[in-house]
Amino acid sequence: MELIKKPLKIRNMELANRLVMAPMATSKANNGEVTQKLLDYYDEKTKGGYLGLIITEHQYIRLDGRADPGQISIAEDKDIEGLKRLVKIIHDNGSKVLAQISHAGSAAKMHENGFVPISASAIVHPRLIAKNGMTPQAMSEEEIDEMISLFVKAANRAKAAGFDGVQLHSAHGYLLNQFYSPLTNKRSDQYGGSVDQRVLIHVKMIKAIREAVGDDHVIAMRLGACDYIENGSTINDGVVAAKAFVEAGLDLIDISGGFNGYDKAQAEPGYFSDASFAIKQVVDIPVMLAGGITKKMDIDRLLKEDKADLISVGRAILKDSDWAKKIMTIDR
Repeated sequence: MELIKKPLKIRNMELANRLVMAPMATSKANNGEVTQKLLDYYDEKTKGGYLGLIITEHQYIRLDGRADPGQISIAEDKDIEGLKRLVKIIHDNGSKVLAQISHAGSAAKMHENGFVPISASAIVHPRLIAKNGMTPQAMSEEEIDEMISLFVKAANRAKAAGFDGVQLHSAHGYLLNQFYSPLTNKRSDQYGGSVDQRVLIHVKMIKAIREAVGDDHVIAMRLGACDYIENGSTINDGVVAAKAFVEAGLDLIDISGGFNGYDKAQAEPGYFSDASFAIKQVVDIPVMLAGGITKKMDIDRLLKEDKADLISVGRAILKDSDWAKKIMTIDR
């Protein structure tokens, strides 16, 4: 059997294959609510069950953490009913689904949300400096405790809506990534300094979510393991962090970029395989990899080279809703 077609079990979640639809913002929600356009989009992308796993676009856990006006909300109990409809469509089409939950931190915009942005430290988001980005307020330890609680509540809502689990968004310069990266975390308390301290919020969050949702719900994380920017996070940071996450109870780690975003100036598909390979050597949970992957030959190569256990694809699926069907049914 081809590696891409091998099933994989993560806790109680059984994936039919190793192909994953990456989270991609669609801006199709209306004031946070799931719309028919959003349901139609996921229905079209998941028909046939050719994708083993779907990870939804990021869902904000509180309004001040909204990254985009068209983003989905998982911030209130009233959001659950709409999310149930989304989950049902994906499950009926034959795929498993995780809810990506997120807070944008200093990437949030005051003129859109009505709140002064918050972050690990009072440092302008590196990708917003050229746009005269706003200096965020550094979070107090009490506010960090509250943030952990908000993620837990969001995970409970995801479980109530029928998701197979959640994915914590700690990549692409959002709040959890802002704690992880030394570019934006200059704290002098327990949440700043060494890698172990910079990921303390993540570790506490994983443990708290596990206690809340129980043993049958998957907890994943998308980690911007390396910033690929001078003085930013490194692949070695990612290795240390991943080991701490597994010890805390993480089930699946998805490797992407940090403050460099989801692109990397590298021709070979699987941009972040240098990080995913290093992390895969030290963890005993599945590792997912994304980054410009569009061809079956590249998926086969990355799996055979042990760069990852799962391959996450975004833009190819965005451009062609039949892409996964072609990959899984045509020998290329």
